[in-house]
Amino acid sequence: MRAASGLDGEAAAPQFAAMPDHTPMTTASMKPASMKTAGALPPQAVGLMLVLCLVWGLNLVAIKLGNAGIPPVLQAGLRSVVAALLLLGWCRWRGIRLDDWRRGGTLWPGMLAGLIFGLEFIALFIGVGLTTASRGVVFLYGAPFFVALGAHWLIPGDGLTRAKAVGLLVAFGGLLLAFAEGLRAPAGDAALLGDALCLLAGALWGATTVLVKASRLGSASPLLVLLYQLVVSAPLLLIASPLLGESWWIAPGPLAVGALLYQGVVIAGISYATWFWLVSRHSASRLAAFSVLTPIFGVLAGWALLGDRLGSLFGAAVVLVALGLWLVNRPAPTP
Repeated sequence: MRAASGLDGEAAAPQFAAMPDHTPMTTASMKPASMKTAGALPPQAVGLMLVLCLVWGLNLVAIKLGNAGIPPVLQAGLRSVVAALLLLGWCRWRGIRLDDWRRGGTLWPGMLAGLIFGLEFIALFIGVGLTTASRGVVFLYGAPFFVALGAHWLIPGDGLTRAKAVGLLVAFGGLLLAFAEGLRAPAGDAALLGDALCLLAGALWGATTVLVKASRLGSASPLLVLLYQLVVSAPLLLIASPLLGESWWIAPGPLAVGALLYQGVVIAGISYATWFWLVSRHSASRLAAFSVLTPIFGVLAGWALLGDRLGSLFGAAVVLVALGLWLVNRPAPTP
C-alpha cells in the first residue's frame, strides 16, 4: 500500500507533534480538522509523499535482504506483529485511546481493510516468486489506476477528470519504459500467473485506499485505521505462511534482523500511519498517483546498495513519470 494499503512505521504524522506529552487523548480528538479532497495537493503533502515513496522504494531492498534469513510471507507477518506492538506501545505512552471502534462504526470496514491488506501481501509474495521482479512491480503499481477508478465511482468530489486520466497514463507509461528491459527478459512458464497475482495485489492495494476514503474509516484516527490492518493481517499472514509451504526456519543475521526491523518500524508503522493521515485529508487519487515513484526509487536503491544495473531508458522514464504527476496534480483551471 502500500501499504495499505499501503496503504508499515517512520516519522510521526504531523498532528501528533502538537499533542502535550501527558494529555490523555481519544482518537476522536486526533481526527483531521479539515477535509481537503478535490484540490491540488499542497507543498507539504507533496513533500511527505516524496519521502514516503523513497522509504517504500528502500523497502524493496530490505525485503531482498530479509529473504536471506526469513521466508517472505512469514517476514510480512512478523513485520505486522512488530508494527502492531510498537503502535500499541506508542498509544499507551502518549495516552491515546483507540476505543472509537466501539461506537464509531469502523469495526466492520476496519476488519475488511485488514483482510484486504493481508491478501494483498499473500498475492504479491506468491506472484513475485512466479514472475520476474521487474514485471511484478509494473503490475503491482497499477494500483493508482484502481484508486482513480474506485474514487471516481465511490468518493464524491474525487472524480476522474481528463487531465488526471491522461496524467496517470503518462506516468504509468514511464514505469513501463523504466522496466522495459525486465519486460523483455524471459520470465518462465508461470510468468502469466505471477503477473496476474501481482496485478491482483495492486488492485487490493487500491481497494484498501478507496475503502478507507469512502467508509467511516476516512473520519477515524489514522492510527486506528492502521491498527485494524496490522491486527487482522498479522495472524492471516502467519497462518498462510506454513499453508504455502514455508519453513519457519530463521537465520537471524544482522542484515535479516535489520531488514525486518526496518519493515516493522519504518514501513509498517510510521509510513503507513502517515499515508492514512494524508488519505484522510487529501484526494486519494492524487496521492496514489505518487506511488508510481516508489519503483523508481526502488531501482535507484537497488543500483546504489545492491549493484543492480539501471536501464538505458531510465532518464526518459523519470521525465514521463514527473510529467504524469504534474498533469494529475495541477490545479484545475478557474472558469
